[in-house]
Amino acid sequence: MAFEFTDSNFQESALAKDGVAVVDFWAEWCGPCRLVGPIIDELSKEYEGKVTIGKLNVDHNPQVSMQFGVRSIPTILFIKEGQIVEKHVGTATKATLKQKIDALV
Repeated sequence: MAFEFTDSNFQESALAKDGVAVVDFWAEWCGPCRLVGPIIDELSKEYEGKVTIGKLNVDHNPQVSMQFGVRSIPTILFIKEGQIVEKHVGTATKATLKQKIDALV
């Protein structure tokens, strides 16, 4: 299962961490998010120990969503060494996300 990012753990789990983090901003009511969710779960298993990959529920964690200007979901942030290096809005294939992650690792 993918890591669960929250308003309270986001700083230390995504921004203050060395390496790469991939954060999927989603909500239960979002249809396209349900397409991306299983892909995020698969990638979190494949990159376990190398990349922190997880989800942040925007309904339960509004602070981080507002801080990064997430207005549409799904939105996926790619963070390297505490800096956002890429932002992907909308659905994506596993191959597309894998390519973006591999470019950062």
